[in-house]
Amino acid sequence: MAIEQIKMPQLGESVTEGTISKWLVSVGDTVNKYDPLAEVMTDKVNAEVPSSFSGKIVELIANEGDTLEVGAIICTIEVEGDNRKQEESVDSKPSNMEVLKTEVSDAPNKARYSPAVLKLSAEHGIDLTQVSGSGAGGRITRKDLQAIIESGAIPTPQEKAVAVPTAPAPKAVEKAPPAPMDVPVTAGDIEIPVTGVRKAIAANMLRSKHEAPHAWTMVEVDVTNLVAYRNSIKSEFKAKEGFNLTFFAFFVKAVAQALKEFPQMNSMWAGDKIIQKKDINISIAVATEDALYVPVIKHADEKTIKGIAREITELASKVRAGKLTSTDMQGGTFTVNNTGSFGSVQSMGIINYPQAAILQVESIVKRPVVMNGGMIAVRDMVNLCLSLDHRVLDGLVCGRFLKRVKDILEATTKENTSIY
Repeated sequence: MAIEQIKMPQLGESVTEGTISKWLVSVGDTVNKYDPLAEVMTDKVNAEVPSSFSGKIVELIANEGDTLEVGAIICTIEVEGDNRKQEESVDSKPSNMEVLKTEVSDAPNKARYSPAVLKLSAEHGIDLTQVSGSGAGGRITRKDLQAIIESGAIPTPQEKAVAVPTAPAPKAVEKAPPAPMDVPVTAGDIEIPVTGVRKAIAANMLRSKHEAPHAWTMVEVDVTNLVAYRNSIKSEFKAKEGFNLTFFAFFVKAVAQALKEFPQMNSMWAGDKIIQKKDINISIAVATEDALYVPVIKHADEKTIKGIAREITELASKVRAGKLTSTDMQGGTFTVNNTGSFGSVQSMGIINYPQAAILQVESIVKRPVVMNGGMIAVRDMVNLCLSLDHRVLDGLVCGRFLKRVKDILEATTKENTSIY
């Protein structure tokens, strides 16, 4: 028998921590490799943590609601010896336990405290250096501390300490909850609990606004020819392809093309440097009743309008069916938000951190426009509103980028634009 550890995985780029929102197993349960163990929430995605081994759950180290750093141990699994060898041959790399042994020269695991142990010891003033652990390699478990607390014989720092290994322990991310707002509640008011997803959205938006100095600019675009082209083929397209040809697909394609010509827009702030991304991966905002998700169309510049329309449909369906994966959310370099679907005609988006810009595509509306020669005509017009991180981007490049998007859209006609 061997005890293996399951650690908090990294569920997205720039993700450094995750919150255990729900355990799907209990101590003593038997699991197979790849079985889901827990639901984890980050500021980017909700996902399930799969088991890396087949075996029996020994200890759930983290509690529901605990926020842990990537790499922190969340539970342990008892694995059969043959099963363990099989895992090693399949993965072609050392197991977590072997890596741990290498790191501490076969020393006991006593100093690698779990978040639950740290929390209990802090609450009851227990000096962990004086506690003998019953877990694997002398590891101190939550049950060890509970037994000490029940006995009343709590060791204090003044007593003689027991020597322990100096290996660093994974740290739980302790976050003090903010003081509740003093909002008066009267009869008839409805109190709606804030969900984990809503908290994650709030935290990411607050970080973006605090860290990125936002600036805004807008252009209006005459898309009369684009509207006529799309409307002339939409029924035939739906019958042939099985999904809708939306206006949004044309906008995403135009943005991807312009990003290729203005790669500065496809950048991120990295403290002492700016990272200009090679791949053009467009994040698109998809809303549900209580949350907002940003799945990614990868390599959008290499896709046709039809290909982009298909991905928009598939990603939106995944969001609404609750089947979006962390992979679907990773790698975005620029965000395009279809605010026009709500009837909006002008808005200022919050940048999708750590990207440098977000483009809001507003409603297409018919307006009287003064044409060349002084004539007035009714045209299909749309506003494109760009929010930018002024640390990375300046008005000149953003103005040229928007003008290029405008030129591409206004030149979209049946004669010179292919959807395939």
